[in-house]
Amino acid sequence: MSQSERTVRVRLVDVASAAGVSKTTVSDALNGTGRLPAATREHVQRVARALGYRPNATARLLRKGHTRLLGLAAREYVETPWVYTDLAYFSQLVIATTRVALSHGYGVVLLPTSGPGDCWLDMPLDGVFVVDPVAGDPMVGDFLAAGVPVVSDRRALAEVTSGVQEIGRWVDFDNDGAVRQVLDHLEDAGAERIAVVAAAATACFHQQSVGAYQDWCAERDREPWIVYLPGPGVQHTLDAVRELLAAPVPPDALFTLVEVSSPLLLDTIRRLGRSVPDDLLLVCTTEDPAAAYTDPPISTLSFLPGETAQAAVELLVDRIEGREGDHGRLFSADFQIRASSVFPSRRPVVSPLTPG
Repeated sequence: MSQSERTVRVRLVDVASAAGVSKTTVSDALNGTGRLPAATREHVQRVARALGYRPNATARLLRKGHTRLLGLAAREYVETPWVYTDLAYFSQLVIATTRVALSHGYGVVLLPTSGPGDCWLDMPLDGVFVVDPVAGDPMVGDFLAAGVPVVSDRRALAEVTSGVQEIGRWVDFDNDGAVRQVLDHLEDAGAERIAVVAAAATACFHQQSVGAYQDWCAERDREPWIVYLPGPGVQHTLDAVRELLAAPVPPDALFTLVEVSSPLLLDTIRRLGRSVPDDLLLVCTTEDPAAAYTDPPISTLSFLPGETAQAAVELLVDRIEGREGDHGRLFSADFQIRASSVFPSRRPVVSPLTPG
């Protein structure tokens, strides 16, 4: 047999012809359905194995009403196609979502951040996890209207009609509380001019976080100091930091609400003649594992991609497979305070032990 003959896919009709039976009989024999004599069923199965027949798993699952595929979409910068897995948070979220989905027997399809109209509805998905939805997110609404279960945050689900909310589940964070925790820490550390780097995006996380910062400033009669990024990517963040530190009176504390490379950020600050934490306190919203090992170690605010992914997949699978389960999970961000956000003069002094 030639290479071309070996690679030709054996079809159901080929098995039927070789076995001398109908396509329906072949289908029943291979799927364990119908009322066939045991001898007929075994004969068809032998012929199928001899021909090298392999059933089309996708078609079979579609006939049963399931594809065992979950969609995952990040909805930041929806007007700008970009590869969101370039950033540590989304990379870890994708890995964790895929790992948990596989443990439940599902695969994961990465959906584009943007596309023409409702193009995503052409994908045969059992459920979808929509991360960082935008205000009035059409992706959330379109999937729910099509009867596809969705996990997203509470605001996104509240903005769709009540008739489809029943197939929606949510994972969410107390974004206001997380931002205030960082700002209170920086204030207690002695910072007077706290600047923020934020994304110019309508994702719920960014709107809520910036709103919390503005409210915190208003309550203390402070002027908000925000630099918005024009698009995704680490370089935009580094450019924003350069802009802030070039001010006539630069900030004495910096809080980034966007992913950034910790070593690159510290290098940028040092090249501008500033020292962390001696004259600039620093807290980063990042999942970059290097943050704990830089000099100095950087204080971080983590939004728990691993835990979030596990909760989202479990909520989706419960809904898809008809289990009641929880309707949502609320998380608190993990704030790790390290040397970068404490002025050296404010650190407790540890006296050497006096020999006894």
